Amino acid sequence: MEDNYDISLLKTKKKKVNSRTKGSSFERSIATQLNDRFKTSDFSRTPGSGAFASTHKLPDHLKIFGDLITPKNFKYCIECKKGYNKESLYSLLNYSSEFWNFIDQCQKDSDKAKKSPLIIFKQDRQPTLAIVPYDAGYKSNNYIEIKREARVYRMYLFDEILTEDDCYWVS
Repeated sequence: MEDNYDISLLKTKKKKVNSRTKGSSFERSIATQLNDRFKTSDFSRTPGSGAFASTHKLPDHLKIFGDLITPKNFKYCIECKKGYNKESLYSLLNYSSEFWNFIDQCQKDSDKAKKSPLIIFKQDRQPTLAIVPYDAGYKSNNYIEIKREARVYRMYLFDEILTEDDCYWVS
């Protein structure tokens, strides 16, 4: 009996994932988690994914900074990052890495918004992390402290700090 199988049909090419779509769905997912956690509907994606305030001439009271629109009394300006699987522990020590670019970007936006930075970062098939200034005051002792010059941040598991009291989140 003759083998008529075409082996090339068995090998399927991996579908390329659109990074913009990936980031947008991650932002929506985080907004949903925050809305569920705080029993509100005030969290949503920023039009233009965070670039809106810097690319449009708006009065100060209409400017939106970060990747998510947050309630008025929320302490944080949020930057969401999904993917970036090439970033590793070494990235924490390499101050020119994408990782530190995320922190710098969020720090600039949060300074303009007069809020604290909160970077929510997730790599594929890994837990979601949250990076906040060291003085955020979370009770959790499970964190990694990272420093660059005079700036000190702590990295937590996002799901873990979501359980913290509201006083850590709102002013």
